[in-house]
Amino acid sequence: MSKPTISFEFFPPKTDEGLEKLLVVQQKLQAKNPKFFSVTYGAGGSTRERTWKTVEAVKAAGVDTAPHLSCVGQSREELTELINEYKAAGIKRIVTLRGDLPSGMGADQSDLRYADDLVKLIRDVSGDHFHLEVAAYPEMHPQARSFSDDIDHFKRKIDAGADSGITQYFYNAESYAYYMNELEKRGVTAPVYPGIMPVTNYTNLVRFSDACGADIPRWVRKKLEELQNDDASLKAFGEEVVTRLCERLLAMGAPGLHFYTMNQAAANLNVVENLGL
Repeated sequence: MSKPTISFEFFPPKTDEGLEKLLVVQQKLQAKNPKFFSVTYGAGGSTRERTWKTVEAVKAAGVDTAPHLSCVGQSREELTELINEYKAAGIKRIVTLRGDLPSGMGADQSDLRYADDLVKLIRDVSGDHFHLEVAAYPEMHPQARSFSDDIDHFKRKIDAGADSGITQYFYNAESYAYYMNELEKRGVTAPVYPGIMPVTNYTNLVRFSDACGADIPRWVRKKLEELQNDDASLKAFGEEVVTRLCERLLAMGAPGLHFYTMNQAAANLNVVENLGL
């Protein structure tokens, strides 16, 4: 079996000063030989430009860098232009998403409605130039009609031409095991990389998790609540929980780990070092 890989996700800073700070974080993470960095994306004009600027800056350090690309709220022409720009710039990997609708916009205002539509468009425009990552939801997408329907939707993305999946973050290893088992039953053999969210702040983690449907086990949530005003103890506990989660996932055969860094280095580095990756 090949050695597990690691990758790290950033979001585009809003200022040039923020970008300079991010590049310092990147240098620290790059010392761990990640397979790639990814950069999140917003459909709006200024957000899109910040994504592009961040991708260029991160890529300049010599590591494969994958922009996120979402289709909702954009025309086929806009997306085709951006795909061609990424190809011309030497980008080799894209994280391909449906995305969230900008405020006040209806889904019928988009030419493409689902991530598998975007995967098909990228393949039509650029053939096999890009390695395409798509989202996976071991605890079910919050808007899915059922768990089975959500599994089928992931299969449609792979069938459309996606290469691999990256999951929403989670803290129950069993949810990943069950998800992979269900994919196997449907004949899906594409690798699916668990998304890992280090624990550094109680309030933010609870807010994120409640919004995206990620379950925090009750015992973990209670302990984090108890430690929320003791920063050092909370981070130490969070590091232990996430390290154990990653150990279990790798023992299950996960092909690697994708860290949601929140543009920070320390918590991610600690877990990677604990794992010996």
